[in-house]
Amino acid sequence: MPYNHQSIEAKWQQFWETNQTFRTITDTTKPKYYVLDMFPYPSGAGLHVGHPEGYTATDIVSRYKRMKGFSVLHPMGFDAFGLPTERYAMTTGIHPAKVTADNIVNFTRQLKSIGFGYDWERVINTTTPDYYKWTQWIFLKIYNSWYDETAKKARPISELTIPAEYKTPLEIQEYQDSKRLAYIAEIPVNWCEQLGTVLANEEVDEWTSKGYTVERRPMRQWMLRITAYAERLLNDLALVEWPQSTMEMQKHWIGKSEGAEVRFPLIPTLLPEGEGQDTKTSLEPSPSGRGQGEGITVYTTRPDTIFGVSYIVLAPEHSLVERITTDAQRTAVEDYKRAVALKSDLERTELAKEKSGVWTGAFVLNPANGEKVPVWIADYVLAHYGTGSVMGVPCGDVRDFAFATKFGLPIPIVLKPADGTEWDFTKDGYDDYDNAIAINSKNDNVSLDGMESNKAKKWMTMWLASEGLGKLKVQYKLRDWLFSRQRYWGEPVPILFFEDGTRRSLELDELPLQLPDVSDFQPAGTGESPLAKVESWVNFTDKKTGKKARYETNTMPQWAGSCWYYLRFIDPSNDAVFVDSEQEKYWMGAGDNGGVDLYMGGAEHAVLHLLYSRFWHKVLFDYGYVSTPEPFKKLFHQGLILGEDSVKMSKSRGNVVNPDDVIKEYGADALRVFEMFMGPLEAAKPWATKGVEGVARFLSRSYRMIVDEETGKCSPSVKDAELTKEQAFILHSTIKKIGEDIENLSFNTAVSQMMIFVNEFFKLDVKPRAAMEAFVLCLAPFAPHLGEELWQILGHTESVATVAFPQFDASKLVQDEIEIVLQVSSKVRAKIIVPANADAATLEKIALQDPTVQKYLDGKTPKKVIAVPGKLVNFIV
Repeated sequence: MPYNHQSIEAKWQQFWETNQTFRTITDTTKPKYYVLDMFPYPSGAGLHVGHPEGYTATDIVSRYKRMKGFSVLHPMGFDAFGLPTERYAMTTGIHPAKVTADNIVNFTRQLKSIGFGYDWERVINTTTPDYYKWTQWIFLKIYNSWYDETAKKARPISELTIPAEYKTPLEIQEYQDSKRLAYIAEIPVNWCEQLGTVLANEEVDEWTSKGYTVERRPMRQWMLRITAYAERLLNDLALVEWPQSTMEMQKHWIGKSEGAEVRFPLIPTLLPEGEGQDTKTSLEPSPSGRGQGEGITVYTTRPDTIFGVSYIVLAPEHSLVERITTDAQRTAVEDYKRAVALKSDLERTELAKEKSGVWTGAFVLNPANGEKVPVWIADYVLAHYGTGSVMGVPCGDVRDFAFATKFGLPIPIVLKPADGTEWDFTKDGYDDYDNAIAINSKNDNVSLDGMESNKAKKWMTMWLASEGLGKLKVQYKLRDWLFSRQRYWGEPVPILFFEDGTRRSLELDELPLQLPDVSDFQPAGTGESPLAKVESWVNFTDKKTGKKARYETNTMPQWAGSCWYYLRFIDPSNDAVFVDSEQEKYWMGAGDNGGVDLYMGGAEHAVLHLLYSRFWHKVLFDYGYVSTPEPFKKLFHQGLILGEDSVKMSKSRGNVVNPDDVIKEYGADALRVFEMFMGPLEAAKPWATKGVEGVARFLSRSYRMIVDEETGKCSPSVKDAELTKEQAFILHSTIKKIGEDIENLSFNTAVSQMMIFVNEFFKLDVKPRAAMEAFVLCLAPFAPHLGEELWQILGHTESVATVAFPQFDASKLVQDEIEIVLQVSSKVRAKIIVPANADAATLEKIALQDPTVQKYLDGKTPKKVIAVPGKLVNFIV
């Protein structure tokens, strides 16, 4: 009977489910292999054909490793908290839990229809209380910790020494909060009134493109002190095997730099002469001494250019702006601040094409030369980055030059090219610091003139420190993690607050703190989540203390559940601990080079998800709950599968291809093999339905190579016969290449090799059974349904998934003879068999004796002969 993908695939999917073929067995006598997908968000739209690409790759690897004798853990789950589902609940009134459950059912159906060998007993849903109980527990571990800079690790907050001056519970709590790894702060955030929630920077573009308005406003937020781990997050990248581009993105995001922290003292501010009455700030005049009085602290990696400072810029949200702004400038400053509040961080920095800003009316003193420097505010400076202030050196920075030029600010020249190149500082700033020396940079106590930049930086930093004007500072771009959302559909924060201002974290026996069942998902209208409207949530008596209390009304961000799911997959049903320590040691491979053996997912998670997971993991590592310093040993990003129009798939563009349709028409195996055959796994590739048709034909041909279509039984041409040398070479080359290609994630060339095998063996009247069986074992990880069917037809009763992958014989890969091409004037005229070790001279002699070559030479003597051993001989006439 002909190859019928529908009946074959339904048959084997039922077999795998009934027999639990892919159930994970922890067999410590075997080597382990933990292969993990970045688990999906179960949207109502379901999967499109781009989603299975990475899942297929990891499925091939997991099946291969199982056949190679490994204990394999290959789980699947759902990252199901999040704003899209909550937004749907807000517009429809349908509870997010029901929406999530329905979406998961659909996703599971689709994943099973593609034949993935997941252990479905280990499914994780981040929204179930039995899962987020441990998300809450890990959060509390972070909350009840501080970072000991001496020990370079997290320690319990109970071990933090409290200074004697802190006596009352509130004072002690305040001091502890200043050290905790999880704390509450008032910070500027991206607030969306229509959604009633704070948005992460990465979410702003998505929602503004949908017509929502986002503004910056200060709000009370939970923060995680990830900055305490900045150095370890940077250094431990040496322990992992990740794409270089991802490593660089992480390093850039952490952004370590070395420079100086400099204080510019504030001075009484007078309006320029002729512009009305002199107006002072609310600050007291600073003493005349350079290092005295209140000031603005600036971090700079270029302390050698301090003599060239012509202005200071503060973030519009900086705490000093209100105090230093003069009456005459107050209206302009307030108008500017309101306009900036409507911009995202991205719009204020990378996307900003035009410089904008407003003078506050205030001045500071340049501590290096005593010059009076104006203080401006501008949107390109962010309050939560660095000190929220920058010093403008127009001659030494192209951005500063643009700002100074626009607003007519001075451009002091304090640099010149070291190689003598002439530089026109009236046209642009000079930022080639490796080729610069200082000029016009001296005072009565220090001179940088003539020094190259690196020496001048060190010299100036030492002088600032000696004068009490600054200090050496190592700084990171990394900011603390904003960890709360004003939403209902998220993990509840397990903290309760008392009327006297103190608070208490829940204990393990009180977890999970479950979401209350509500029917109103609209925001409270006060900047709080819908939880603020639940009376039992905000007004109750704490059973452990007898005090009146309220729970935190913010919930955790969607990132929380995905920070540690790889650990729960190891031991998903354990209610006593989040993961058993022995199970963790086995599957994570304890040690500095341990972790998930292969982690695959989109490059869009190259920074935040990976950085956040690494942070949580390191806190757990500090306490001995995990045995490896890093969570993911090897990482790979699959490329996008684009629409047939070569544009990213989206419903709005109408170019989405549903895998259900492809499977119905061509089969799951065709979908799997085609997605691996499209090109290198890491590359972006356009979908092509004709390509699926071609792969379907290849699979049908593979079926017909072994099966008699009239009887549906093994073809009479498959016999117990010895392989010829050429057949053995093709077979063992195939086994070797496919094994190596799977190890290297080079699936497209593995499929090409299988096609070569079928082309060679399909035409044989006698097909050696040993070759057919080895081919089926090579095919099975890629096309598992067809692999199972052919293995059964060949007379076997066990699942092909449990059979050992074939081994190649290196001796069979040595060829005595090979085929080469004969050309005359670069046109192919013949092919001949020659000794495999024949050198160029020998090949030329053999080729000249070929009748076809003699015919085309027609008695002429070649002008040139090109002989390439193992390839060709070309006679140029």
